[in-house]
Amino acid sequence: MRAALRHTLRHGLFVLAGGLLASCGVLPPAPPSAQPDVARPSEAPGRLKPMPVRPLDVKASCRFRDEAGYAATAVLDISHAEVKAFSATVDIPRRGSCRFDGPFTQTRSLPSVELRAQDGCTVNIWEQGEQVTVGFSNCARRCSRGTFDYVWPIIVDRTSGECH
Repeated sequence: MRAALRHTLRHGLFVLAGGLLASCGVLPPAPPSAQPDVARPSEAPGRLKPMPVRPLDVKASCRFRDEAGYAATAVLDISHAEVKAFSATVDIPRRGSCRFDGPFTQTRSLPSVELRAQDGCTVNIWEQGEQVTVGFSNCARRCSRGTFDYVWPIIVDRTSGECH
């Protein structure tokens, strides 16, 4: 009798497991009339359009500090996508600081400006509307130990020359 009960329980568990697995199936796709129309960004009214590819022009000497004490300074002089001057520092409370003051070689002009140093530090500078973004990669050697993990891009307002 025990063997018959075990067999019945195993069979019941097998059926239950099969039912659970079958309920995990994928629903069939909705009919075409129920699917939303997807427009390409260039076709949809009010959607963002890509930034035009044009030589970058920006000149700024700025500094900022946020409520938490994160601070940055930047000197940026780019004319017709040719970098005339660039330097930046970032101070992160309780972490340390970074100095991005060259020497850099300009390795790209369009669609964004790229500066590269012999130590591998790369600075990418691109426009986003009236703002210019300065981002850093592979620059940990230019920072206090462990500080680079907390560095954010510097945003420069092209019209006011202020940064944040």
